Amino acid sequence: MSLSRNKIKFIRSLKEKKFRNEHRVFVAEGDKLVCDLLQNFHCQLLAALPEWLASHPNIHATEMVAADISELNKATFLKTPPPVIAVFERPEHQIQQFDPTTQLCLALDGIQDPGNMGTITRVADWFGIGYMICSADSADLYSPKTVQASMGAIARVKPVYTDVANYLKQHTGVPIYGTFLNGENIYTEKLSPTGIIVMGNEGKGIRGEVEKLINKRLFIPPYPTLKDDSGNHTLESLNVATATAIVCSEFRRREE
Repeated sequence: MSLSRNKIKFIRSLKEKKFRNEHRVFVAEGDKLVCDLLQNFHCQLLAALPEWLASHPNIHATEMVAADISELNKATFLKTPPPVIAVFERPEHQIQQFDPTTQLCLALDGIQDPGNMGTITRVADWFGIGYMICSADSADLYSPKTVQASMGAIARVKPVYTDVANYLKQHTGVPIYGTFLNGENIYTEKLSPTGIIVMGNEGKGIRGEVEKLINKRLFIPPYPTLKDDSGNHTLESLNVATATAIVCSEFRRREE
């Protein structure tokens, strides 16, 4: 059986959020990513080169199709067609699972770049943060670009899209951290092993209504010798994914 025109059209349609939401599925591509996700999500459709299928005899999917490279090239979202493309059922997570009184959680307020969203998910996975609260205007973690950027971390990091401000209002009794230029030095400030870390939009930062609910303001200091000819620091801020990695690393370092 080949990868039919209708199946290619279906896979391509999943670039759009409305179709991913309608079918409750997402696309993953490439040998390593697909193999990682096959262990955690149910696969509805898997299309692969015959030699890939032959070398993976124990995989399970509702439908498996042997496709040639030209068919995969028509279906892929990548520049170079991978040996395998899979459509997985999207998991449904309940916000009640997210308990910041017993663990660290991330809250993403308007992260719009799919690459940043995928990298932040990888960072969360690396530092053992299993839950992310995402504002409705944050990038969709299950878009093709974000799935690829996450490198399989979506198998372990659970997102819920909701109103971040309302969520924080329900947890004002726990430490709620955010990074600001007028915050306290993260390397000297006392950090809790539990609570919520808020990261804001790439250009605008944390929005005002969310900022009002943050009770622990942190600052990542730049290295003091990197200044321009006027004596000013050469950059005003860090990329949000980079900042998330620094913050999460420092929180985990304190637990040692």
